[in-house]
Amino acid sequence: MIALTLIGKPDCHLCDVASDVIDAVVAELPDALAEDMEITELSILDDPALYEKYWEKIPVLLIDGELHGHWRISPERLREALAEKAGGAEDKGRAADAAEGEKP
Repeated sequence: MIALTLIGKPDCHLCDVASDVIDAVVAELPDALAEDMEITELSILDDPALYEKYWEKIPVLLIDGELHGHWRISPERLREALAEKAGGAEDKGRAADAAEGEKP
């Protein structure tokens, strides 16, 4: 599972654009990968800690809890990051399968 977390606030034009970019990029992904995405949108107005940390950077996109970008989300950069995450997940799965096959 790849977790995408968009942090913004209501009535934020850049937040709306970032949400649209995320939706468009995920829609382009193969179904199996898109179904492995969990997209969450959080508002800095609902969480004082998020407000304190990100209020001047929104929208902020986290991938698996790590900062991917803020202000403007690039579709190309997001595609690359998701492909890398997906490739890493597949590699880990193959490594686990291989390790399991080596057990006596």
